[in-house]
Amino acid sequence: CSSPYDGKWSKTMVGYGPEDNHFVAELTYNYGIGEYRLGNDFLGITLVSSQAVSNAKKMGWPLKEVTTGVFEAEAPGGYRFYLEDKEQLKQDPVLKVTLGVSDLQKSVNYWSDLLGMKIYEKDEEKQRALLGYADNQCKLELKTVGGAVDHGTAFGRIAFSCAKDELPDIEALMKKENQKILTPLVSLDTPGKATVQVIILADPDGHEICFVGDEAFRDLSKVDPNGGKLLDDAMAADNSDKWFAAQKMKKAAA
Repeated sequence: CSSPYDGKWSKTMVGYGPEDNHFVAELTYNYGIGEYRLGNDFLGITLVSSQAVSNAKKMGWPLKEVTTGVFEAEAPGGYRFYLEDKEQLKQDPVLKVTLGVSDLQKSVNYWSDLLGMKIYEKDEEKQRALLGYADNQCKLELKTVGGAVDHGTAFGRIAFSCAKDELPDIEALMKKENQKILTPLVSLDTPGKATVQVIILADPDGHEICFVGDEAFRDLSKVDPNGGKLLDDAMAADNSDKWFAAQKMKKAAA
């Protein structure tokens, strides 16, 4: 499940609340990989939080005001975040995730007609569309990049949970429509936890889409009250730079 990397890896899920009703980002660390080449596939995450803007200013983190009250920030790996300088919403403050596409109408047809997303906005002039599964959930924005989509070496995927009984129907529909299935419906065992069913698809531009059986997913996605400390401890214990230096080796770039 770690895209093109089949070595040892660790992951951490971060967000503003439980995955039951919040968007979360999966941060994956592939051991031995020192850097990645970004493409134009992932165009950023937009969130509403004056606190995030305030935090960035206090830390001296570079901010660029792209429109009135909206600031662009760049994460250490180059991923972009757009921060709306407004009071954080009581529900999930993550408004949307933006993906680059080569053909807006073709992508809209895929995500709406095949995957069942509702079209909230469509702007032909700006070549963008906003879609989603529910009014109170994070939205997906599709934006034309003016050419082919380049996934670089840092690409990930978007995941949705649904009733596991719907997974065979999704697979059957994709086969009927001759759409790409990267991982056919499969059951994945997690030691000591639930066995989860997943199917991984690819849209017209190769964006990976994972549908996960909700029943088992809820068991796997429970909030760990010690999660923050575990992450801090793991980062503090990471001596990979020293190890590579001692071996007179350079971290592999991807």
